[in-house]
Amino acid sequence: MQSETVTSPGPADHAAPAPALAGRYYTDPRIAEEEVPRIFARSWQLVCHESDLRETGSRLAAWAAGREVLVVRTEDGGLAAHLNVCRHRGTRLVSGSEPAAKAIRCPYHGWTYRLDGTLVGAPENRQIPCLDKAALGLHAVRVESFLGFVFVNLDPDAVPLAVQCAGLAEAVGHYAGPDLTPVGRSRIHDLAGAEVQQANWKVVVDNYLEGYHVPVAHPALMRLLDYQRYECDVVDESYVLFQSPLRDKPSSNWFERLYQKVAAPMPGLTEADRRTWRYAVIYPNTLLDFYPDHVLAWTAIPTAQDRVAIPGAFFTRRGTTARTRLARRLNIHIGWVTNDEDAELVSRVQHGVATPEFEPGPLSRRERGVGWFADRVRADLRDAPCLQPSGPADSRAPRGTFR
Repeated sequence: MQSETVTSPGPADHAAPAPALAGRYYTDPRIAEEEVPRIFARSWQLVCHESDLRETGSRLAAWAAGREVLVVRTEDGGLAAHLNVCRHRGTRLVSGSEPAAKAIRCPYHGWTYRLDGTLVGAPENRQIPCLDKAALGLHAVRVESFLGFVFVNLDPDAVPLAVQCAGLAEAVGHYAGPDLTPVGRSRIHDLAGAEVQQANWKVVVDNYLEGYHVPVAHPALMRLLDYQRYECDVVDESYVLFQSPLRDKPSSNWFERLYQKVAAPMPGLTEADRRTWRYAVIYPNTLLDFYPDHVLAWTAIPTAQDRVAIPGAFFTRRGTTARTRLARRLNIHIGWVTNDEDAELVSRVQHGVATPEFEPGPLSRRERGVGWFADRVRADLRDAPCLQPSGPADSRAPRGTFR
């Protein structure tokens, strides 16, 4: 997926960014273990878009915080989420995305649950002593739709995402919503079909959060975007929003020049949106690209200490013109070129931060988002035993990676 945001210092941005993370945050498997309960299980995790659950009884399985979660469309048109495990013998209830049905039935012994997770039936239930249906419903998981995207959270006390990111909804809500329609076969919940990059998940997020590397590593973006006019808005702890206008000067590359010529906004966007690319990061690992011709939503899911899956999907609005559809195809192609460049970059970073002598240097003001992210990670992991000087693992511990 694409990764190309750039921060630009403004009048209020003279302070030095917070320091980057030390190398061990990317290479120590003990830190990776602590991230599951301390970061992922306490944050909103992107799992799909509402268009993946159009009908009553629609259901899909997605990975979140080290668990597989089952998300369904309920009878009242709302959403429900449960851990994807039968309360009887632990069978996986749903595999991937399955056809809509009126209930959730375990494929092993036939225990049956309502869409809200209530256990309603078990074959030969008289043969099951002390069966308490009321106590054996599916394990509930919090679920919320934000900008039309579906998020889950294992923390029952988490602040609603709509409250955390209210300013983001105001800024980019006109791009998104439940009426978006997917483009192509890629889906956010499809972890098995996702691209895997050779880096820690935080390296990928760091890369998305800065454009200091754009002049060196992304020639297409330098020809298209007005690098000096990137803006970074670190509103609070929940999200960061970036935007950049397109250049007026025609690109020297014919493919990019054609995109500049045919760029046209989707229904619901303005002429000003036609000349601007926007990006957002919702902490910790949701990444959203808002283009005039499409929306790209993806997430960074660690599969090992030095491997990350990045499932995602492209979306557009119904009623787009042929010109907008052409612009979208051109833009997505440009994005994949950028993605391939970034895949190589993050692999190089992962290799380098494993060097025992490495310590991060000072960040540019264009990397302010990296400092924001590093501060959030440090805060969430501050009590982790492996990061305590007197704990079982201090800074002298080896920084190996999974292989």
